[in-house]
Amino acid sequence: MVTQNQALQIHRQQLDRMLRRKEVEVITGLSRSSIYAGMADGTFPASIRLSRRAVAWSESSIRNWIAERTGGGKA
Repeated sequence: MVTQNQALQIHRQQLDRMLRRKEVEVITGLSRSSIYAGMADGTFPASIRLSRRAVAWSESSIRNWIAERTGGGKA
């Protein structure tokens, strides 16, 4: 039987982290302009608006993009 604490830990592990632009730059090695150019071309995952002045990308979309670029399929 799963305790409430264990269930909460499982739920947290299943949540998709939101990555801010600086972290996306570090993970992908792309510059800000390359990220936005890729979004405009449809070759990079779209960002998600968090607030009027903040955007982020889901960690899974970035990992999947990297996996596709490296021939690894889904991450």
